[in-house]
Amino acid sequence: MQILITSARHERCAALADYLAQFHEIRLTERAHVETAHEFVLSALGHDRSTNLLTRGMDAIIHAVEPLPDEDVSAQLDAATRCTYNLLMAAAQEGVSQVVLLSTLELMADYPAGYRVQETWRPLPRTQPPTLTKHLAEQVSREFAREGSLGIKILRLGEASNDTVAVAVGEALAEPASLAAKHRSREEGGAEAWSITHIGERA
Repeated sequence: MQILITSARHERCAALADYLAQFHEIRLTERAHVETAHEFVLSALGHDRSTNLLTRGMDAIIHAVEPLPDEDVSAQLDAATRCTYNLLMAAAQEGVSQVVLLSTLELMADYPAGYRVQETWRPLPRTQPPTLTKHLAEQVSREFAREGSLGIKILRLGEASNDTVAVAVGEALAEPASLAAKHRSREEGGAEAWSITHIGERA
């Protein structure tokens, strides 16, 4: 399988690339240059042919929506919305079969401590990154799933090791869409190819 991983500068994404490279062909991308042993493509994730070329030939995309160092809130919001839209549009046009979006369990942090929060519960996003940016990226991805353009799996990450996350991502990539449906959000009763799985514990 050929897999594109975004946010290559982020430590978790670098570790994920090293793990998945044991089994798959990996391409990394970021909006700034990154030194890596893996194939790397610099991309601003713009609404142009370069993003199509970035996704061309990929079987799957792992989109992490992580900020660059010293990036202000406005730029982070732009990356989570416009850049995510551009990436997913290119992926749909290029026939990418599945997308795994790495979100955060901080979206559920405002539920009372001790509650066992389920994937079907409505998120409670705060107004600052990273919870707001992750939430916006989730909503952009859901629109593509509703249109039937892409199958998208959301992994909301809590307190979990890089190894745990890597195994969860590997399982998500291997899991047929019919099985992913058991985790599907029933937030609005939809039956689109859009699923949520919680990994780890809330902080």
